[in-house]
Amino acid sequence: MRRIVLALALGLSACTGAIAAGRPNIVVLVADDWGFSDVGSFGGEIATPQIDALAREGMRFSNFHVAASCAPTRSMLLTGVDNHLNGVGNLMETMPAEHLGKPGYLGSLNTRVVTVSTLLKDNGYRTYIAGKWNVGTEAYNLPNQRGFDRSLIQGDTGSDNWEPSQRYLPHTDKVHWFEDGREPVMPTVYYSSEYFVDKMIGYLRSGASSAQPFFSYIGFQANHVPLQAPRSFIDKYRGRYDKGWSVLREERRSKAAELGLIPKDTAMVTMKSTADWAQLSAKDKRYEARRMEVYAAMADAMDFHVGRFIAYLKQTGQYDNTVFVFLSDNGPEASDYDDAQPWLWTQYTQDIDKLGDKGAFSIMGAGWASAAGSPLSGYKFYAGEGGIRTPMIISGVPGMQKSQVYQGLTHVTDIVPTLLDLAQVAQPGSRYGGKPIEPLAGHSLMPVLMDAQQHAHAADEAIGYELSGSKALFKGDLKLVNNLQPVGDGSWHLYDLRTDPGETRDLQQQLPQAFSALQSDYKAWSQSHGVLDLPEGYSPVRQVLINSFFHYWYPYYKFKVLALLGCLLAVVAAFARLRRRSRPA
Repeated sequence: MRRIVLALALGLSACTGAIAAGRPNIVVLVADDWGFSDVGSFGGEIATPQIDALAREGMRFSNFHVAASCAPTRSMLLTGVDNHLNGVGNLMETMPAEHLGKPGYLGSLNTRVVTVSTLLKDNGYRTYIAGKWNVGTEAYNLPNQRGFDRSLIQGDTGSDNWEPSQRYLPHTDKVHWFEDGREPVMPTVYYSSEYFVDKMIGYLRSGASSAQPFFSYIGFQANHVPLQAPRSFIDKYRGRYDKGWSVLREERRSKAAELGLIPKDTAMVTMKSTADWAQLSAKDKRYEARRMEVYAAMADAMDFHVGRFIAYLKQTGQYDNTVFVFLSDNGPEASDYDDAQPWLWTQYTQDIDKLGDKGAFSIMGAGWASAAGSPLSGYKFYAGEGGIRTPMIISGVPGMQKSQVYQGLTHVTDIVPTLLDLAQVAQPGSRYGGKPIEPLAGHSLMPVLMDAQQHAHAADEAIGYELSGSKALFKGDLKLVNNLQPVGDGSWHLYDLRTDPGETRDLQQQLPQAFSALQSDYKAWSQSHGVLDLPEGYSPVRQVLINSFFHYWYPYYKFKVLALLGCLLAVVAAFARLRRRSRPA
């Protein structure tokens, strides 16, 4: 009997070891605010050789959708649950006071979701994260409580890329950094992409003796504002964008079609926020071109540091057993930041000769954002394809065909079930750890990765979307969409994304029954997901200013302002008394 038990134990051990040996390492690389065609393998001119190499070894997803801002996307990426059900129904900065704290509108992950890192850790993975987090800085929401063994994260929407303590806007009292749940001592000067990769390599080295596979999540700040990059990268692009954004938009559309990512005859709209390049002065053209040079350099620098990380995996013999997922959290940002100028004047320079450097603040603006999202319409914060369709690549899956393009509809909530399949971990269902949780919303992409002719989503499956009042519903090839002003008109429109990804031909008159049915589908989805109506006159841009005032400026400065007003009143009163005394009797 003892020999039988020993034999069974050895057999079980061998079986477990074989399963563990067959489970890949998993790396998730999250870019920030990259447009659909910013990557070379998606039609862009920016040098992204490392990401392009992953594309050649794997599959590009040309119809992949996220939320139109960072926190909602990252919440779905980590949980596989729609953001209205996981607690991040809106970005904190754009959330109206009427919504804050209501179910689905916490601005951070709730306790009814379990993260992919928790599921992987509980099933034998080492788990690490470095970079942007942005799904809650409460103690229960920090990575060390959400399944990560080691973590260095920036908890906010963004920060300066050269000085880690420098806020890019005054949304909070400071930049919130955490390492393993505690406030770290940050370097006084760094470069964000380089630092995050250095941290991740350090974490992997610390666990090098372990036989466990690892899960590595790197959340880059590139290309979130402020646009900043080393001078050597910026100078590579001098003169590249002198022809303007409309020419670049056309170039990228042609290249994306040549690569098989969009139909050859894809039409494009010229967005009303896109200025006429020819009407700009020579001085303005040079300044605008420099902005795009810095933007390209920031993406190029991120790709370079991805290459350093990949080189480490190759040097240590881990690359061949590693699956990579690359995506952007939303489309390019077109905001002009004019309302923030009084604050920026005291914090940054916007001199053309210093753009990209330490102490300089640069943006890309609406014109270049339209080119970054080419051939799509819209930008970050809105439900047009330019705001919610981003590049996604999966590479390194054993048995997958290389250099493939998948054109079917996919969604960010599909990533968690895909990673669980790769790790041979069962989906948790509606309970985990003895507690009720929201079940996963997406579908594993493993069938698609093995055969690009498969469908990730059934033709009759409705996928809803809402963020800050802009909304959409996907069903088969059709998309119902309603964008707030100024990008949209506040009305519903219907497009066939298979033939018209640029959203140029509204089909509501040609397909009235589908138009009506999809509106009913959206209503049912929004009710089941607890989507709240927005207050009258809501504007996401104005709401950022309101929230910045009430969440930061007023609490932080109210006593200082009251003290100053008190001093002024005292001075006025004293002056008035002196005047009365000086009057003749």
